Amino acid sequence: MDKQYADKLREADRIVSEKGTKSSKLGYRLGYHISSPSNWINDPNGLIQFNGEYHVFYQHHPFSADWGPMYWGHVKSKDLVHWEQLPPALAPYEEYDRDGCFSGSAVNDNGMLTLIYTGNVWLDEEKKELKQVQCLARSKDGITFIKEKENPVLDEIPLEGSSHFRDPKVWREGTAWYMVLGSQKNGMGNVLLYKSHNLLEWEYCGVLAENKGENLGYMWECPDLFELHGKHILLISPEGMEQEGPLYANLKQTGYFVGEFNEQTFSYTYGSFIELDKGHDFYAAQTFLDDSGRRILIGWMDMWEQDMPSKSDGWAGALTIPRVISLSKEGRLLMNPVAELESLRAFQTVSMQDTIIEDEITIGFGEMAEIAAEFCIDDEALESFGIKVRCGENEETVLKADLNSLKLTLDRERSGKGPGGGLREAELTRSKTLSVHLFLDRSSIEVFINGGETVMTSRIYPDKESRGIRLFAEGGKVNARSVRVWDLKEGYIKR
Repeated sequence: MDKQYADKLREADRIVSEKGTKSSKLGYRLGYHISSPSNWINDPNGLIQFNGEYHVFYQHHPFSADWGPMYWGHVKSKDLVHWEQLPPALAPYEEYDRDGCFSGSAVNDNGMLTLIYTGNVWLDEEKKELKQVQCLARSKDGITFIKEKENPVLDEIPLEGSSHFRDPKVWREGTAWYMVLGSQKNGMGNVLLYKSHNLLEWEYCGVLAENKGENLGYMWECPDLFELHGKHILLISPEGMEQEGPLYANLKQTGYFVGEFNEQTFSYTYGSFIELDKGHDFYAAQTFLDDSGRRILIGWMDMWEQDMPSKSDGWAGALTIPRVISLSKEGRLLMNPVAELESLRAFQTVSMQDTIIEDEITIGFGEMAEIAAEFCIDDEALESFGIKVRCGENEETVLKADLNSLKLTLDRERSGKGPGGGLREAELTRSKTLSVHLFLDRSSIEVFINGGETVMTSRIYPDKESRGIRLFAEGGKVNARSVRVWDLKEGYIKR
């Protein structure tokens, strides 16, 4: 490795670690989510299980709590819960990636942990014109990465693409490697498909999917194509979708198509776009297949162009908890927390059965908690019910099931400092029961409804003293058939 490049990586690691020591105990610091010890992170990259350990990389600016020239931050774990902080894996340095090592993926190539990423170069001072190419870096030990001497391995943009040509997701099928890339043509987002026998030489196979004039955005970022229960899922993160009622309420979206991929013709037939997470803060999700055969997803747990109060503590950005995804009989993706997260449970603080809720009751307290609740809806007069968390004198985050409008809402208007953003809504199936699985951290909430049919992820920034957990009902009574609350321990991250 070039000495100057190695020095650059070491300096980034030193600054992040030293600043992180000072900010590690400040108020909004997450207890069990992946984030950097200090400064900025965004997209998860390079998710993989390699030699028995889980590796997660992420877009990282080590020198500021604002976005800047992208490095790849790096953590690893044996159990998807307790993460060890590692030195940055990649830094912008070469002529082809001098302005950023942008998002990408990871594969095991004959025992070498291989990263495939986008090298970014700005062509003007305003950072409007750019050149993007695809690059490789390899590691024997999973920690120190050497950039491929033949980089860039892909720099020719097809006629169906544009200079926005990024976020390679690579996987192996039989003896061949495939890659999808996000791009655009004439202001319409698309996904490009490539094939290779050695990761170095790539054959263009055509446009896999594209916006044909619908409300699907001008750029499709972070594509991911994978098989699940006999179907092929294409995950994308479009920029530029217009809000349609409660749909697409965030600045940028993440969603998916369900379809069929033909390896002989390289064609993909697919249905309608479906939004994946209904909360305020979820973008750039990526999946990987672990050694047990689970398809696991992690997303960026923030959103562009909004306030991030944690910046005052010297850091910004976090990743979601890992989620196992499956496909329902109706052809919808289900997301549920990985079972390993149960190891975070310190002790159970609440255990209730068949408790009738009328009006509102406080059931417990916690800033890091897991809540599992089953509600039975028998009272025809009942209008709405739900759970309030991080409740204080003037603060609360409210999850509500409205039985009149058949809407599930997550309201963070009174969640403390930060971006606000009002309600996020999801459709609620009419049923006599509702299950809620909720993960609460110091500045986040993740809600899984009815076995992952609906998921809502949001950042919240309440005062440390706002720790109440309450159940409520409006217009009638609801039976809390079972409610369990656990205080959660921290997921150890070496800093």
